[in-house]
Amino acid sequence: MCGIAGAYSWPDGGPLTDRLTQCLAHRGPDGDGRYGHREVHLGHRRLSIVDLSETGAQPMTAEGLALTYNGELYNAPELRAELEAAGVRFRGTSDTEVLLRAWREWGTDCLPRLRGMFAFAVYDERTGELVLVRDQLGIKPLFFVRRGGGVVFASELKALARELGGALNVDQAAMIASLLYYWVPDSRCAYREAEKLPPGTWLRFRPDGSTDTGTYWSLREVAEEGAAYRGEVDLHAVVEDSTRKHLLSDVPVATFLSGGLDSSYLTALAAREQPGISAYTIGFRPEDAKFEAMPDDLRYARIVARQLGVDLHEIEIAPDVQDLLPRMTHHLDEPIGDPAAINSYLICTAAREAGVKVLLSGMGADELFAGYRKHVANLLALRYRRVPGVARRAIGAAVDRLPVASSTRGYRSVRFAKRFLSFADLPEETAFRRSYTMYDRAELLDLVSPDLRSEVDDVLTEHADVYYDTKLTDQVNRMCLADARMFLPGLNLAYTDRSTMAASTEVRTPFVDVEVVRAAFRVPGREKIAGRQGKAALKKAATAILPDEIVYRPKGLFSAPLRAWMSRDLAPLVREVIEDGVLVESGFLRRDALRKLVAEDAAGREDRAKHLWHVLTLEYWYRGALRGERLGVQ
Repeated sequence: MCGIAGAYSWPDGGPLTDRLTQCLAHRGPDGDGRYGHREVHLGHRRLSIVDLSETGAQPMTAEGLALTYNGELYNAPELRAELEAAGVRFRGTSDTEVLLRAWREWGTDCLPRLRGMFAFAVYDERTGELVLVRDQLGIKPLFFVRRGGGVVFASELKALARELGGALNVDQAAMIASLLYYWVPDSRCAYREAEKLPPGTWLRFRPDGSTDTGTYWSLREVAEEGAAYRGEVDLHAVVEDSTRKHLLSDVPVATFLSGGLDSSYLTALAAREQPGISAYTIGFRPEDAKFEAMPDDLRYARIVARQLGVDLHEIEIAPDVQDLLPRMTHHLDEPIGDPAAINSYLICTAAREAGVKVLLSGMGADELFAGYRKHVANLLALRYRRVPGVARRAIGAAVDRLPVASSTRGYRSVRFAKRFLSFADLPEETAFRRSYTMYDRAELLDLVSPDLRSEVDDVLTEHADVYYDTKLTDQVNRMCLADARMFLPGLNLAYTDRSTMAASTEVRTPFVDVEVVRAAFRVPGREKIAGRQGKAALKKAATAILPDEIVYRPKGLFSAPLRAWMSRDLAPLVREVIEDGVLVESGFLRRDALRKLVAEDAAGREDRAKHLWHVLTLEYWYRGALRGERLGVQ
């Protein structure tokens, strides 16, 4: 894992690349490198994982090619053997060299053969062309800004924002999207002039100023091909193979272990390959966990670790959130309001202090195998709509009167009931969106400036366009596909990359793997959700290695005691943002609407903790955009 940057046909591209690369120092504290040739400049920050010697240093050059690469190729040994059989000779043992030699041998045709996570830039001295590439599933980020026929790119948006200064402007539609979702979709960027390279694509720049692009892997096509599959799917074998490949490393690898199904499954598989492997888990202050009504995940993590002989490291999450909030907002690049990023950052910080650079995460299993409550809830909503209208109205009125919290604790079941009733009567796509987003259309329009109505509708239309962009007839897999295209890269992979790289660690996600994805969409929805049980197919696979006590335990949450933080630690910040914040002063958010959210939350009538937390993250991100990155807003 590393940080990459560069410039092509860009004024002062060399000095600019040096500054961009320095901005990424936290992504690669083990070394740095530079390459320059005519119109191109490439920079690299190295986190040494595979081939720790100088033969793995970057940018790497060979046979007229230069490569700066961020990521890991888990099938590098197989590709290397194939290339060697064709007569290719290698200098070292790095996957970087495998990629470079594969590009020389096959060009863009090598891309569908890559199994890993990556973003890279490769320059051909003979043609003068630069190509940018991003992995199939959007695990690794790549931001860029075009100007004429030139481009400047980096692994993190903050580097571009800092160095391009007033040339970038905040995109208010992206800010609205972040309010709706509490993250910015991968199809959008927080600054209008900047772009994210879409997953599974490449973009070529030529010396004459022309460009072309291509898609080498399509998640939608893979999902639709899976729907036509009629054979048996051995999920356990596929997940086992992916986990084994994700352990490829010349430094120690550890795991996240929450005690839930996904992390326990991966930890069990990893422990078979590497007995005594270390694992990291989190716990919360008892008073915070009680107020949040959180399940006791730590108890289950201890059970798993004891049974597997895993060296478990427990980290109590009791941070100074007033100090950590602005720092995490800076690290996350864009306004992302999921407090789970704090957990990832603190776990990886502890692991790094113990000398661990690489951890495995269970990220992605919920999206691919229908493991979120929203998936089951949307199927239950189909049945609920068959309940007579009079009865539904009576149920809604009764639930509406229930409080979501008292002064000492929250009522989780009431929160779930109110959430369910907020979308249960809606059409499929609208219900799915409403089941995991922050506001409906009317609430969002009430919250932001009246001048932004068209932007609100554009954001809502984009969700519908993505959801219906498929031939799948299976509702469960339609939801999984939408999650894998939007929720996974836009939120979970994004915060995982930024928060963990801020701690100079590499996190690998064996479920977010092209072969696991292929297998996941060969599983019909009826096998993913059985009755009211989500992720049924994966649970069945996991019983090959885990006890039922872990496989079928109630679902936990990789989250934070947000309601406790908001009611105590962060209450003064909420008041400051509402009364004197730049979002309100600029007119982007309406003060009266924010005061209403606070009043509803304080009275226990509605659960607005997540809404208010994200307002704080958006405020601090916006302050940084205006101040630290010297950006203009139009």
